[in-house]
Amino acid sequence: MSARFRVLITDRAWPDTSVESDLLSRIGADVVESASTDEAALVAAASDVDAIATNWACVTEAVMRASGRCRTVARFGIGVDNIAVSAATALGIPVTNCPDYCVGEVSDHALGLLLACARRIGFFHGRTKRGEYKLAAVRPMQRIVGQTLGLLGLGHIARELVPKARALGLNVIAHTASGRDYGTRVRMVSFPELLASSDYLSVHAPLNDSTRRLFDAAALAQMKPTAYLINTSRGGLIDEVALWDALQRDQLAGAALDVFEPEPPDLSRPLFQDERVIVTPHAAFVSEQSVRQLRVQAMEQVVAVLEGRRPNNVLNPQIYSVQP
Repeated sequence: MSARFRVLITDRAWPDTSVESDLLSRIGADVVESASTDEAALVAAASDVDAIATNWACVTEAVMRASGRCRTVARFGIGVDNIAVSAATALGIPVTNCPDYCVGEVSDHALGLLLACARRIGFFHGRTKRGEYKLAAVRPMQRIVGQTLGLLGLGHIARELVPKARALGLNVIAHTASGRDYGTRVRMVSFPELLASSDYLSVHAPLNDSTRRLFDAAALAQMKPTAYLINTSRGGLIDEVALWDALQRDQLAGAALDVFEPEPPDLSRPLFQDERVIVTPHAAFVSEQSVRQLRVQAMEQVVAVLEGRRPNNVLNPQIYSVQP
């Protein structure tokens, strides 16, 4: 007997689709996977599907139109910069995400990167593993208590980071477009003040036209030469060429990067080889619990749409206000 629905999973960061297949099978839906993530392959794979779920692959208007009956696009993740949301809205297709699945993990990872920078853990680790046992090899370190953590953005992850940072004795400031502190009692500042005042600046903003390469040469020049830039959000928020130039000029003490543009990056580039730069492979979101939660939440929202229900996390809710 043929399946009632077909759901395309464009790509995934886990070994199989057992969780997805189990949840979808309960409504008679089959999983379809793409041979690759380039647009032509996705267009071919999307023909005759009822829903699309994507991890990092780009879901363009052409991919959505390929089926002729696509009813929803679900993101395995929080940010939706890899989905043509405006095109989906024009087509009446709800786009969903999973906004809270890895809040604890990413805030922990950002804090871990901060501690690694503050205590020069990456530097000491690399040197010691190569046989150099030398405290004097590193620049002077400052105690964490009393230093300032600046947050660009104050969403779920940044708000989760606030009490963890305060527990270490850090002062916390933040900049958001709205100026809201969301009940955190964090002092809100302008973007120039955030740059100038932060000893550690942790990035927690979405990637869009107004934030792309926000940390360019001009912005980096406003930071303290003793400051560290930490990014667990999106690689495109930072101009990597400008960051490397700033490090060469000693305009920054270092950086800790979990996200890049593109991904994976060319790790042979000097920026990623520099001892002042800590690099992790877009790993901030990962734990056994968070990945399972992500997979279940994304599929539950696909199931909701295919069963004629409104899913929980719709990024373009205006489609539901349009009367037929």
